[in-house]
Order: sequence, then C-alpha cells, then structure tokens
Amino acid sequence: MTTTTRLKTRQAAVSLAGVTKNFGSVPAVRGIDLEIHPGEVVAFLGPNGAGKTTTIDMILGLSRPTAGEVRVLGLTPRHAIARGLVSAVMQTGGLLKDLSVRETVAYTASLFADTRPVAEVLDTAGITEIAERKVAKCSGGEKQRLRFAMALLSNPALLLLDEPTTGMDVEGRRAFWNSIRRDADIGRTVLFATHYLEEADAYADRIVLISQGRIVADGSGPQIRALASGRTVRARVHDVDTATIASITGVDSVNLTRDQLTVHTGDSDAVARYLFNQTDATDVEIVAKGIEEAFLRLTGNAADGSAR
Repeated sequence: MTTTTRLKTRQAAVSLAGVTKNFGSVPAVRGIDLEIHPGEVVAFLGPNGAGKTTTIDMILGLSRPTAGEVRVLGLTPRHAIARGLVSAVMQTGGLLKDLSVRETVAYTASLFADTRPVAEVLDTAGITEIAERKVAKCSGGEKQRLRFAMALLSNPALLLLDEPTTGMDVEGRRAFWNSIRRDADIGRTVLFATHYLEEADAYADRIVLISQGRIVADGSGPQIRALASGRTVRARVHDVDTATIASITGVDSVNLTRDQLTVHTGDSDAVARYLFNQTDATDVEIVAKGIEEAFLRLTGNAADGSAR
C-alpha cells in the first residue's frame, strides 16, 4: 500500500460539533464547532488558558468532552489512534537518552505491526546524518526532529504537533516545514500549535484562533491579518506635536520615543500627509498590521503576546 493511497480519505480529518469541556464548575471549552479537511495544515493558536491544550487532548482521546462530539477520520479519537491513523509530536518526553537516534526509531518501529522503513523516516525528518548519535548528545531541535520521525512510522493520516520547531535553527525550521508541506500534498493532515506567530502565518493553510474556550477567528493568514484593521506609520522626527497627530481622524495611538514616532491608524494616508507637509519627518514607513497585532486584538491578550 503506497503512502498516497493510505492517506486518501473522504472523511473530515477532524470534526468537533458543539464540544464543551468542564473541569468541575470551571469551563475550559465553551462550545467549539470545527472541521479540518484532509491535507490541510492548520495552526491552532491561543493564549495560555484559552482551551487550546484541552481541545487537542480531546482530539487525541486523552480526555472526553463534557458535551458535544469529537470525530477523527470518522471514528472516535481512541479508535482512530488504535488503528495508527493519528500521531502526535509533543515538546517533551518519550526519549531514552542512552539510545542512539537510529535505535530509538527502530525500537519505536518494533511496537507497530506495520511501519514505514526506519531509513525512510530518518531521511524525511532530516536526521540521517545524526542517526548514530546518542539522544543525550542531541540538541533540542534534533530531539524534536527525532520525535517527528517516530510519529511518521505509522504513516498517520493526522499528525498533531505541539511547538514542533522549538530549539531548531532557521535552516532546520525551513527544512522541517518543507517536509510538512510535502506530506500535506499527499493528503496528510497536520494540526499544530506554536508560539511562533510568523511561522503559523507562513506555513499554515488555515489559522484557528481560540480565546476563553471559543473560536474567535478561523481563516487563512491574510484573512486573519485583515481582522486587525489599520496600519502602522513609523518615522524619524525631531519636532512634532503628538497631540495634533492623535487628533487626526482614524488615529488609534501615538508613541514617540526619542526621535522615533509610531502611529497606529485606520487612515495612514492622512497621517503621512501631515508628516510630510507639517513636520520634518524622514524615513517614513507605512506597514500593514501583522499576525501578532491580529492575535492580540482577537484574543484580548495585549498583556502577553504568547500564543501558547
């Protein structure tokens, strides 16, 4: 059975309908409806305590919803996992430091009745060159890629990743995501949580934002960014009246630090005209708000930019 054939399915990869989860009297998830399609790469983002981890635990069958239904590839999460259709790459745990990288993957493979070849997953994860290295000698990024290789052994249709590129350098992160995109092209579905907002923006087909147990946004990177309306105007100034700028229609905030002016506004043209015509501003720059601004606005997490 080829990899491509194994991963083809008409079932939704993940389906949550009216899902809630309470811990005693405390609601963690407050009614989530979500459908993820085969072959999609989806970033699942939210501040601490948003209900993100609780939702992922229910998809993995580690926890059951208080109400609603969770289906994975048309099955209950536990049945999907028992059939080897789901794998997860977590941040910590699961590694024996005295084994080599190759021995770790081979040992994991021995636990399955049917697996991909060890050499193949080592190559896919980009760790063939360190196959004989002891796990204890591996960097944090190398350990994450080892966990990725282990997760690929069962050739899962759904792969869940928790902070998958933590500890990787820029080149390693790029290679990792290129591998993920190739997997998505053959139908593997990927759901990942990350605190690298730009990474989610660059590599996910969809971004799902969760806050206070509810989904507050669901769309492509450009669609999510568009929800953070307005632009940022930056300039170098030596003499400027910030009160006058603040009074310009559409201006949300003005900040002047030494000679660096930053203005958040819904009408960047009006601010730029004022700066050019009424001030000595130089190095004027107008940029659209990015994924971080959208995240903070939509989750109400202005005090903490973490997406974990």
